[in-house]
Amino acid sequence: MKKLDITVLQNALSQIEGYIPQREILNTNVSKATVAWHLDHSLKVINAVVTTMQNSDPALYKDNFSFLGKLLLKFGFFPRGKAKAPKYVTPPEVILEDDIILQLAEARTNIKTISNLDDNAYFKHPLFGNINKYRVVQFLDAHTNHHLKIVKSIVK
Repeated sequence: MKKLDITVLQNALSQIEGYIPQREILNTNVSKATVAWHLDHSLKVINAVVTTMQNSDPALYKDNFSFLGKLLLKFGFFPRGKAKAPKYVTPPEVILEDDIILQLAEARTNIKTISNLDDNAYFKHPLFGNINKYRVVQFLDAHTNHHLKIVKSIVK
């Protein structure tokens, strides 16, 4: 069994934490959303994905990961402005600093549980298909970095 390296996710969470003081910044030339929106959304995705995987039935896992998913994860790249966040990972109208901090703590705890998941624990991505334990770190890293790049552009 190969060991999962969650340090990339831990580093991404440290970057998110570093942007909390700049959460109110908005640059509509880059994004319609504030820094807080991107931070909150990234954390919601990490927490929802790990929770879904913890509650998944590995016996139901089917490897139907799409070519598009393989391509985007290989390059660790998501194009900007192409996808719309599902409701359950869309931040609220008002994003409180305390909510970001709570989600950050939850995400730090959640990512530590990934290595203990069954190999076929999974979540169903609307475009990519099923993402299992061995693809999830790569997916969460690419997704979080996608939003961190936007945040960096906003605060420039």
